Amino acid sequence: MKILLENIKELVQVIDDPLLFRAGKEMSRLKTIKNAFLIIRDELIEEYGTMEELKDKYTDDDLLVEIDCTNRLVYPSFCDSHTHIVYAHSREIEFVNRIAGLTYKEIARQGGGILNSAKRLHETSEDELYHSAMDRIFEVMKIGTGAIEIKSGYGLNTDDELKMLRVIQRLKETAPICIRSTFLGAHAIPEKYKSKPSNYVDLIINEMIPQVVADELADFIDVFCDKGFFSPQDTDRILLAGIKYGLRPKIHANELGFTGGVQVGVKYNALSVDHLEYMGDEEIQVLKGTETMPTVLPGAAFFLNLPLSPVRKMIDAGLPVALASDFNPGSSPSGNMSFISSLGCIKYNMIPEEVINATTLNSAYAMGVSDCLGSITKGKTANLFITSEAGSIASLPYNFGSNLIETVIINGEIQSF
Repeated sequence: MKILLENIKELVQVIDDPLLFRAGKEMSRLKTIKNAFLIIRDELIEEYGTMEELKDKYTDDDLLVEIDCTNRLVYPSFCDSHTHIVYAHSREIEFVNRIAGLTYKEIARQGGGILNSAKRLHETSEDELYHSAMDRIFEVMKIGTGAIEIKSGYGLNTDDELKMLRVIQRLKETAPICIRSTFLGAHAIPEKYKSKPSNYVDLIINEMIPQVVADELADFIDVFCDKGFFSPQDTDRILLAGIKYGLRPKIHANELGFTGGVQVGVKYNALSVDHLEYMGDEEIQVLKGTETMPTVLPGAAFFLNLPLSPVRKMIDAGLPVALASDFNPGSSPSGNMSFISSLGCIKYNMIPEEVINATTLNSAYAMGVSDCLGSITKGKTANLFITSEAGSIASLPYNFGSNLIETVIINGEIQSF
């Protein structure tokens, strides 16, 4: 199948040569082509350029679909590198409790939070989990997401963690978009292990990880290294065990305090360290020059009224930054990456160019797919979206709460929802 997008007002995030991510001042760089065309053949981006160049690069021998993009922008799809979208039920009561004054930690101590989701997931079948998660995938596809990382972590015992990961595997095999799977058995300490958390760490290392790997159910391993959850020492043990089995780390770090999560993540060459509400000079220096992507989750900070990660300071210090949704039932019940882009501009003082890099190229790197997604590049998978009529690249973050995405193309196919 061949698709021609023509008369594109602006083709956004064009990268001609291979590039893993952008960091520091480079995050403000963004190549676009005005009055452009783009040709898709089968699943891949085949050609692009200005409309003046089209006659030299296009023959209509096998053209099947032609789309007029007059006054419209074309972007690579968002890559959402941090979600928890396999879950059983929403948690509105906790939302109300927070409004009434309870903190996230107080809710967790009362059996809410992650433990609440674990209880409900235990009672829910794999089929129910699969269908509800697939609904969420189509929900985010409609608003521009073309790749998504999904974590386990609402099981907290071997059987239920494996159940979650089997659901994610089924989604990988059947969903249209690119999916990566992360084993997060160390998401919270189950009630029965509260007095001896090291015994739960032993269970993760000696039982869960070997079975996850034997069944080929995860691409990455993750730990919630934070106050009230897993210590840097526990995290160190879990990550080392995961690495021995071939699982590259990703880390929940420094959401609730300065906990050493960034340092242990860098120590083990984590692909990303995520949250980062608490970031000081030491953490920034530790990350400089590494292969670990600092990933900020604006939806969680917005929903929980947490301190804001010092993104401006991080970028000005030369770090790369990715943005992801943290779509989950307790702390960020939305996967709207356009809104995440708006928060990036409004709350974190990022310019639109930086936000685009953070939600496409850099977030693709943070989930290990920047070789095939995250930019308009010849040979990359044709996951992209076409806006409705828009003024400029500032239109998406400016129009927060509005859906300006008119057409979605995934794997070279126009999606109908």
